[in-house]
Amino acid sequence: MTATGAIEATGARDAPAGPWWWPRRRSAVLDVSLAAASTLETAFEGLDFAHDTGLPTWAGLLLGLVVGPVLLLRRRWPVAVVLVSVAVTPAQMGALLGMIGLYSLAVSDAPRRVIGLLAGMSVAGTLVSSFFTIRQDVGGEPDFNPPTWFVLVMAVAVALVVTAPPVLWGLYVGARRRLVESLRERADGLERELSLLADRAEERAEWARNEERTRIAREMHDVVAHRVSLMVVHAAALQAVALKDPEKASRNAGLVGDMGRQALTELREMLGVLRTGEGTSGRSPVPVSDEPERLVAVASKAKAAGSGAGGPGVRSEVSVQVAEAGAGPGGGAVRGGAAVVTAEPEGEGPSLAELGDLVGQSRAAGMVVELSVDGAAGEAGYPSGVEQTVYRVVQEALTNVHKHAPGAEVRVRLAHREGEVAVQVENGPSERGAAGVGLPSGGNGLVGMRERVTGLGGVFVSGPTEAGGFRVSAVLPGR
Repeated sequence: MTATGAIEATGARDAPAGPWWWPRRRSAVLDVSLAAASTLETAFEGLDFAHDTGLPTWAGLLLGLVVGPVLLLRRRWPVAVVLVSVAVTPAQMGALLGMIGLYSLAVSDAPRRVIGLLAGMSVAGTLVSSFFTIRQDVGGEPDFNPPTWFVLVMAVAVALVVTAPPVLWGLYVGARRRLVESLRERADGLERELSLLADRAEERAEWARNEERTRIAREMHDVVAHRVSLMVVHAAALQAVALKDPEKASRNAGLVGDMGRQALTELREMLGVLRTGEGTSGRSPVPVSDEPERLVAVASKAKAAGSGAGGPGVRSEVSVQVAEAGAGPGGGAVRGGAAVVTAEPEGEGPSLAELGDLVGQSRAAGMVVELSVDGAAGEAGYPSGVEQTVYRVVQEALTNVHKHAPGAEVRVRLAHREGEVAVQVENGPSERGAAGVGLPSGGNGLVGMRERVTGLGGVFVSGPTEAGGFRVSAVLPGR
């Protein structure tokens, strides 16, 4: 429906469209039937009007045949239909035309002032016509001579009975139609919104799965690659001194075995976390964003167990921690390839206090490493995520030196500043004649370090030095 009074094609869904302005075929059939009935009525009333006024019979019949079919336009131009009915009211024609026209006008979206004006015109025309008709009929009765006010009241009653019901019913039906249409539009809008939200949720789930895969791969690279690199370095040294110095070769063989066992332990414990999560997939998962730190904590426990300091009892404690990490208080799960685990307690995982042990492992492999610490951490210390990131940056940098610069001297600098902590690992050029141990490189080390640092709001810079070495620097916020 439009503001001009036209009723738009708002028929039922999937219903066959009607001709011209009708929304459905049955609407067209209904209007044609009403127009035929109105034409029949106005034709007879036209004959009576011609007889009463002395006009030719054909003129009254022609007037009725012209006025009646106007009802076909009630859906398209209801205002025109009402105006025609008001125009022929003095000729006492078009009662059906007037009532149907007023109903169609009230149903339409025509302005309320237009509906009120045309309804008032119809009431006035019907009132005047009824007044004179009743007065004439009463005047023909010699035994009945009512006062004028009685005739006026009767005329008003007739006018209201003919005009008010179709207008009120049309206003009700129009309001109901608009309400239903608004609810339908709202439902369609909600359906589209829900579909869009579902698509976005699926995209976010896929993004989360890919993100978790990347994080797990980075953790396994950081934890396992370092020990495997040291194993390869010790194996190369063992090969070089096997015949010349059997005692040193034996020590190197022991170190290789220790490193291998530690690497296998860490790898087994990490995979155990993921498999435990798969076993609890029936529970409600609680996804969190610090899942890699849990893997780091497990790796740290495994490292302590593999070093032999705690014996079998420590290994048992590590296994318990791994089981707890896999199940978690909320029942972690692995869904769609994304690990979903609970957050680790504060303080677990590698920390700045373990940098000395990390540097000592590289020294045991024959690397010349200098560690310097400037300043001291505050009383509150640093968040566990910051300490773990600093540890991983140093670990990966030392691994890269083993791979790409054998025999190079390395300087590890840690600086505690106000509100931040900075770390720098710089190595010189590789010694001439130092043979590489053939460690493979996937090119993910620097990328992983950058992701770790920037993820905590820090700054990461890496690149070659003028002396032919390489420098890795990172600054992280202390809070």
